[in-house]
Amino acid sequence: MKIVSMAKYAILLCLVIFIASIAFKSCSISPEAWSPPSPPKLEGALLENELLSTTKHINLDGWYGPEDIAVDKQGNLYCGVHISETDFSDGLILKIDPSGKVSVFCNTESWVAGLHFDSNQNLIACDLERGLISVDKKGKITTLASEDEHGNKFLIPNDVDIASDGIIYFTNTSSKLPFSRTHIWKLLMEAKPDGGLYSYNPKTKQVKTLIEGTYFGNGVAVSQNDDFVLMVDLAKYRVLRYWLKGNYKGTTDVFLDNLPGFPNGVSRRSDGSFWLGFSTKRDLSLDEIHPKPLVKKLVYGLPLFLQPKVAPYGMIMHLSTDGKILKTYYDTTGKIVSEASSVEEHDGYLYLGGDVSNHIGKYKLED
Repeated sequence: MKIVSMAKYAILLCLVIFIASIAFKSCSISPEAWSPPSPPKLEGALLENELLSTTKHINLDGWYGPEDIAVDKQGNLYCGVHISETDFSDGLILKIDPSGKVSVFCNTESWVAGLHFDSNQNLIACDLERGLISVDKKGKITTLASEDEHGNKFLIPNDVDIASDGIIYFTNTSSKLPFSRTHIWKLLMEAKPDGGLYSYNPKTKQVKTLIEGTYFGNGVAVSQNDDFVLMVDLAKYRVLRYWLKGNYKGTTDVFLDNLPGFPNGVSRRSDGSFWLGFSTKRDLSLDEIHPKPLVKKLVYGLPLFLQPKVAPYGMIMHLSTDGKILKTYYDTTGKIVSEASSVEEHDGYLYLGGDVSNHIGKYKLED
């Protein structure tokens, strides 16, 4: 009888602790109510297919997370990586030559997200520990900017592109929370403006805020004529456009809205059109709770293993210069392309990145 009573007591105690932990964690988030538009129908240019099923894999010697990919003049690929699917505590920049040989280009000791070569073949990158950095041909790191002109820290610098005049454009997802899996989930659930889109002038070394407060600001791409820069607003399923020239200079509008997934990286093609990569498709259960702050608090309070999981789902889009969807490529099973956080085109192939992938995807474009 005493053994049964002790067992009941232990179960009751565990239940109380479990509920208390959920309540405590729920109090650490103050989400906004947001009503997402109904997802678009997957028809026309959005019709599902399995085009990405022919994608090949370039393995990364046990490393994970080639969130973005840059290509040098010799055709070598570069990407930042971290230790495992769940461990982001250390990192490198890898170099992959055209034969697939992997070597360490730079030991950053932190995960590097977006990267892009400047005209001098320095690798400009977003380092989660340092901010915006430059890495020379020998792998030497120089920090360019760790905060904006108002003193707001770049805690989750995300993606970068460079205009023809050398001005660097980049995003910072948050100036309030440093990078972690929990904080990423918190930013998505709170749906509050944070971070922004910025420019950095290498000559004056000045940072300028272009868009203050984004909703998980992510990918960046400068237009062919340097007249605007695109910024992915991941949590709002959209792409924004900041005008650099013309009648709308200094203003922001929506380039593409109500996307069927979580847009991540964006890059420009040689003809001026764009590639847009997605982390995954939209989660209808997440859309349903976004208008309900209390429900979001309770869901956020759950242990990670009980929270919604990211569905493996490959999707990339080809966009026109004025924001029309020209074609969508899928791997709906997620078995070959489970995510496409970035898309980099080179020599007839698309190279696909991933936040937690252990490889780079290589997809041959049709002639």
